Amino acid sequence: MKYPVVLHPDKLLKRKAEKVTAITEELVTMLDNMYETMVAHDGVGLAAPQIGQSLRVAVIQADEEDDILELINPELVAYEGETVDIEACLSIPGQYGLVPRYDRIVIRYFDREGVEYELEADDYFSRIIQHEMDHLDGGLFIDKATKLMTEEEMVQYMEELEND
Repeated sequence: MKYPVVLHPDKLLKRKAEKVTAITEELVTMLDNMYETMVAHDGVGLAAPQIGQSLRVAVIQADEEDDILELINPELVAYEGETVDIEACLSIPGQYGLVPRYDRIVIRYFDREGVEYELEADDYFSRIIQHEMDHLDGGLFIDKATKLMTEEEMVQYMEELEND
């Protein structure tokens, strides 16, 4: 089942999500439905607040060949470096921004079985994880963006990068 995506400026997107205290059948079903919703909207990540649920849960799949990463109660453990790159968000259609993010991160999280993992991520994958974790803390990419752009401005920016 696909969920409707909560759109900015809905107040739920600015609220810190609640920690998951038990992994239930409902939560597992929600994870499956979140993935279906993310794919239906051509996204690479989706956080529970974006579907109207104030829970510290996110799903990520950077590429079709990649495994689905389900994050329950993720925490940032370590980070290094910083890069500014373009981001967008399913909850803010048509808006793009240049956002600084850590190059490399280490996170700790639980999966749907309740198993705790530690994951090291870098570059684009790291950026996606940080973007979704921001949602869990009530943050949006537009809050961190050094520059906001329309789709036309983003396309022009990308073309200029390719020509450099």
